[in-house]
Order: sequence, then C-alpha cells, then structure tokens
Amino acid sequence: MSRTPGRLVLLGHPVDHSLSPLLQNAALRAAHIDLSYEAIDVTPRDLLALLRQLKSDSAAGNVTIPHKSAVHASCDELTDIASRVGAVNTFWFEDGRLHGDNTDVGGFDAAARALVGDEVASARVVVIGSGGAAAAVLAAIEQWPEARAAIIARNPDHANRLARRFRDVARVERSTASALETATLVVNATPVGQHDDEQPIDSMLIPESAAVLDLVYRRGGTPWVKTARRKGNRAADGLPMLLEQGALAFQRWFGLEPDREAMRQSLL
Repeated sequence: MSRTPGRLVLLGHPVDHSLSPLLQNAALRAAHIDLSYEAIDVTPRDLLALLRQLKSDSAAGNVTIPHKSAVHASCDELTDIASRVGAVNTFWFEDGRLHGDNTDVGGFDAAARALVGDEVASARVVVIGSGGAAAAVLAAIEQWPEARAAIIARNPDHANRLARRFRDVARVERSTASALETATLVVNATPVGQHDDEQPIDSMLIPESAAVLDLVYRRGGTPWVKTARRKGNRAADGLPMLLEQGALAFQRWFGLEPDREAMRQSLL
C-alpha cells in the first residue's frame, strides 16, 4: 500500500473465536502505529454492502471463513498467488480499487517447514479438505521439489475440481487408509475441531513416522493434535500458520516487518 489504511478489520462469520485481533494489535503497538484491528462478524448477505463502506474508509484487513472466495470475486486487483488459490485472506483499498492477496500460502509453508524442516522436499502429503484452505496448502506444496499430495474430502466434486487445478502435484484418493500408508505429512484443511472435539480422521490410522499439521487452532491445542502427539507423531496446530500469515499481511499493509515475537507473545 502507498499509505496507511484508514481502518483495519477482520471479516468473517463467526469471528468470536479468532485470535487475529490479539496478534495484529500487538504488532501495531510494537510498531507505534495508531490504529486498532477489529473483528467484524458479517453474514454473506451483508458482505458486499460492508465492502462498499470499507472502500469509503480506505480500509485494509483480513478475511476468514466463509468469505475468502466472495472477496476474491469482488477484487479489482489480485496478486498472482491469490489468483492461483482462488481465495483472498488479505485485502486493502488503494485509489478506490480493492486489492487481494493470499498470505495463507506463505503461512502454511512456514508452519510446515517449522514442523518437518527439509522433509518438505519429496514430501508425500495427505490434505484433508477441498476448500480454500486446501487450495492454499496445495499452492505451497507445488513449490516444494518433488512433493506430491493426496486429497481426501467428503465432497468428491469439489475434490476433483481442486485436483484438476493442481494436477501436477495432487490427486484425489478414495481410500483414506491407502493415502496414509505412504504419508510423510497429514494436513487438516477443514474447520473440523474448531468448536468441538470432532476429529477430521482417526489419528490411529496415521503412521507414527508421519507429521500432523492441523490448520485449526484452539487455546491449549486441538483434540486431533493432542491425540497424535500422545501416539508419538510430530504434530502442530494452526497457531504457527496464523502468526506467519498475519505477519505477511502486516507487511502488505504497512511495508514493514512486524515484531513477530510481540505477536507470538500475544498468543501465549
């Protein structure tokens, strides 16, 4: 952006569970920027009207479930990676035009590398889900040398469309057990476990040699991650990804490196 946004927001429905206001306000304080980051619960029906209001405010912000695709469709300008993913999680207005980016890709890449290091090269990844989060995961995986992904999803039509978009690295796997046999990394890219103790797949099916990365985050860890750790898997929830995608968004808005340690401390 060429100037400081007039307002900084998170758009979602619901948003009361989000920790983004904590980490972004910590980054703003550390950078001595006189803005406050606010979460706005907006229904899909009211989203376009709110975007018009935010345009008049020269606002910027983040987007979460269920609005990432809708904001993508509303943008006047998209970064290459947002176009590739088909979803926007970071936006800003400049000269009256809505710009969109997707920092979930960089956030996932950083979280995966923190968990498995150089094993991202030649990784065999099982991706659970076929929505915007899964697309961001695959956009990162296609940048890893010799990596391949198997998609497991409840909606076969969505899964097939996603696999066709990322045909160089992804395929749809009908058998969960078969997909997990050779997995080196298993990723939950669905909202399952955000608000209850449901798990995306049975952790007992995952080989102990495979790492587990849950894009869902909850204070104290998600049930899926806790179960995986108890059985010996390396496992992490979505907090590292949340932090990094938030830091990358901050850079987009202000052209500054945020204080990642201040952001991390805000989440503890």
